[in-house]
Amino acid sequence: MWDIFQRGGLMMWPIAVCSVVAIAIFLERLYILWRFSQGTRALVQEVEHLIAKRGLTEAVTVCQRVGSPLARIFLAALRSAGRPREQIKALVEEAGIREAAPLERYLGLLGTIATIAPLMGLLGTVIGMIKAFNVISAQGVGTPATLGGGISEALITTAAGLTVAIPILLLHRYLVGKVDRTIHEMEGYSLRMIELLEGI
Repeated sequence: MWDIFQRGGLMMWPIAVCSVVAIAIFLERLYILWRFSQGTRALVQEVEHLIAKRGLTEAVTVCQRVGSPLARIFLAALRSAGRPREQIKALVEEAGIREAAPLERYLGLLGTIATIAPLMGLLGTVIGMIKAFNVISAQGVGTPATLGGGISEALITTAAGLTVAIPILLLHRYLVGKVDRTIHEMEGYSLRMIELLEGI
């Protein structure tokens, strides 16, 4: 494997760095989304139960203790209890936008890596072909052995770029879908909270 990596030339290093960064981003985002999902349903049930009993102070205390993105959205709603629905909704939407931003962090970078990895492979291909043609211009058509280095470099970097880009693109799509579902879920819980507070 190391021998193949070395034969791929200089462009193998940035491709390798991209793969490591992409894996780190994916695992970090996966952990953040997993942590968000933990306890969400229990938080919603507890807060809704307290609101039904008109225990707004206790509900605020619960949200402050949990400190999750959804809990902070609930806090915005609870602190605006008693105001007109439109005001509560505006404050909740503002809090939702603020809390959704961290969930989308690094997704743009992951998408960029998926885009540039095959381009770096293509650049390595061009560099390898330039080396092959330099050999031809210096030695004539030569033998397969003399041309092999440049052509091998071209093929290896192309394969490496695509090998990195394809799974990263799939992982990016997966995370984007998961983030969208999470945000949609938060919106649903927030609307339910607004309806409950409207009845108080």
